[in-house]
Amino acid sequence: MASTEGLVPITRAFLASYYDTYKFPPLSDDIARLSSEIRSLTADLLSNSPATPGEERLVVKELESRPPHKVDENMWKNREHMEEIVFLLDRPRWPQTLQEPSSPEDAQLATVFTRLHRKFSTTLKTLESFQSKNSQRVFNTVMTYIPQDFRGRLIRLQRERSERNKQADIDALISSGASIRDRYALLWKQQMERRRLLAQLGSATGVYKTLVKYLVGVPQVLLDFVRQINDDDGPMEEQRQRYGPPLYSLTTMVLLIRLAILLSWGRFETRKLNKQEVAALEQAVDVYTTEFERFITFISEVFANSPFFISAEVAGALDGGNNDDYKETSVPAGKTHEVSLSVDSINSYIAWDFSLVQGKINLDIGFSVEYTNASGGKSLILPYKRYESDQGNFCTCEAGNYKLVWDNSYSSFFKKVLRYKVDCIPPVVETVPPATEVEE
Repeated sequence: MASTEGLVPITRAFLASYYDTYKFPPLSDDIARLSSEIRSLTADLLSNSPATPGEERLVVKELESRPPHKVDENMWKNREHMEEIVFLLDRPRWPQTLQEPSSPEDAQLATVFTRLHRKFSTTLKTLESFQSKNSQRVFNTVMTYIPQDFRGRLIRLQRERSERNKQADIDALISSGASIRDRYALLWKQQMERRRLLAQLGSATGVYKTLVKYLVGVPQVLLDFVRQINDDDGPMEEQRQRYGPPLYSLTTMVLLIRLAILLSWGRFETRKLNKQEVAALEQAVDVYTTEFERFITFISEVFANSPFFISAEVAGALDGGNNDDYKETSVPAGKTHEVSLSVDSINSYIAWDFSLVQGKINLDIGFSVEYTNASGGKSLILPYKRYESDQGNFCTCEAGNYKLVWDNSYSSFFKKVLRYKVDCIPPVVETVPPATEVEE
């Protein structure tokens, strides 16, 4: 087993020493040159025809502001702008005369824009894959500290449920006719909710008031780090200082490209791009997509090897995650053993894993689950049945008291030695009152 000896606080100075080994090669000089050319192009398009209310004016206003400070917010912004560009470059959204080109010049333009659409689609998929893998890696690392039994499986299940709910919110927004801009505003809000949950891990607040009891052997240096993960002046500021500037340049460039295409479409009948402008736009797209994919490849390696999250194996807590924490009790003949769980949130999972310690004769025991609501009304959740062992779970539909009953009342002579685990896994929300266990 690895040792926690030598783990040090993940401060900004510590991250600086790590990032010293990962120096990003400067962006191509073509980024600045072509960004300047595209900016001049957009200024020319706007000189005789000012931005129209709506999307044009919004994009112009966004271009007047600085890119976001956070690295991951810039990633989302690049993704948003690329998707907007892909949307604009879908053939049905081209100017009508370009959809059915009647001249060699228009036919050549159609070929160019088809190629640009393909390039942006490819780079967009690269970014989506990077974000998905990075999110999964963070979650999987945290899960190495969770007991590797039914509780870990149910925590994964709750996380999957949470992600499905987030996707359902996105789908509902799309169905309502919302814009790509609106969708990405919601996506970023959801991302910040994930980050807040992660920060709660460090301070054991919110949902982690409950989940922190499962975390075995998490080094304090990691808890301290995640508590500060959203701070503007926290350790992550070192990452922003190192890798933010090239990413900010890429964010600005893709926004300029988006504005150039948007303005060109709106003025196509009166002001077509000339060959030199088309060549500059095509070169800008080539350079942007190449440099952005290079940045993604680089930052993927930085994240994959970063000391942000250390697995339980590395931290020396692997055995803790697999610790045998079954409870054991003797249920006398003619008696029962009961465990009550007070649940305050619907969509919590109640789970159990039990077996009888067997001797020369195989023994069984009755098991059932009943629910009591706030007014005292009772209902049977799991009907009585006799088992030698069992493992199961269910999702709660109501708040209240859930009682797990092991029944040995039918036995006149044999006591039963019961080994069991029971738990309540809360849904993934920002604040969840912890379930309390009471034995009777």
